[in-house]
Amino acid sequence: MSTPTENTEYPPPGAYASATVGDAMDRFGVARGVSPLWDGAVVSGPAATVLTRPGDNKGVHAAFEVIRAGEVLVVDGGSDESRALIGELVAEKAKALGVAGMVLDGAARDAGELRQVGVPVFARAVTPAGPWKTGPFRLGGTVTLGGVPVSPGDWIVGDSDGVAVVPRERIAAVRAAADELLRGETERRAANRALTPRG
Repeated sequence: MSTPTENTEYPPPGAYASATVGDAMDRFGVARGVSPLWDGAVVSGPAATVLTRPGDNKGVHAAFEVIRAGEVLVVDGGSDESRALIGELVAEKAKALGVAGMVLDGAARDAGELRQVGVPVFARAVTPAGPWKTGPFRLGGTVTLGGVPVSPGDWIVGDSDGVAVVPRERIAAVRAAADELLRGETERRAANRALTPRG
């Protein structure tokens, strides 16, 4: 779905926090309303994109025919929360294919089982209602995730705070800016530890 990438282009999960990445992009690129389905879920990797009509997951199944190991499935479901786009069985398939994670501008279900499967899932909502499976859908184009455009190959960073999206052509610059922010945070932490109570 996306072009092949060098492994070093996309840091491993947890290497950068979504908040740090967002700060490195002047607070842009942070998806609104998309959260992890469980504490501790982290994801990092290139986006593979799906646009589907709200509440319909035919495009998700089609994406599994072409997605590559290590990619993050990003599904633009129109922010619909009425029907789940994925559940336990879809997550099991994603795990078998080596999918790094699934990020939905829509809903998911089987939240407890998804955690057991272990594929990181980020979504707008949880609902027991199942999806339609009739389409239409589009694979591999630019989609929207919580108000942020996402194109194939963009860097997806997700953790307990939510999801940040970095355009592929900006990955190196954003990583450099994030590294600088982290150095400054290290200095401020040291200064905080040196403080003493006034008495």
